[in-house]
Amino acid sequence: MGSMITQPFEPFQVATPPEAASSASPAPLAAPGSPTSPEQTPVPSNCWSCRVLSGSGLIGAGGYVYWVARKPVKLGHPPGPGSIMQMVIGISIACCGVVIMADPKGKSFRFG
Repeated sequence: MGSMITQPFEPFQVATPPEAASSASPAPLAAPGSPTSPEQTPVPSNCWSCRVLSGSGLIGAGGYVYWVARKPVKLGHPPGPGSIMQMVIGISIACCGVVIMADPKGKSFRFG
């Protein structure tokens, strides 16, 4: 009983057809626990357009969150703890966008 989420995940193996199993030189399969080669870096870490798009999106979202919290303060209402927290969260989101665009970790490990 229960849904698929509550039951433990059990991987299943698909049986290969007999004509594919009898080939002269079958390709070796990688072990399930073996790591990938360290020379291959993930594509998103090197993708400049992905970093610009996601970084500018986070900067815009952070700016919007900050702007919404700042609007009542500009109208003369005293800032409460909620609006101050919202401004801090907005600045934090925007700073995450700047870090993604700047990519300081990737630049410190580039060679040659």
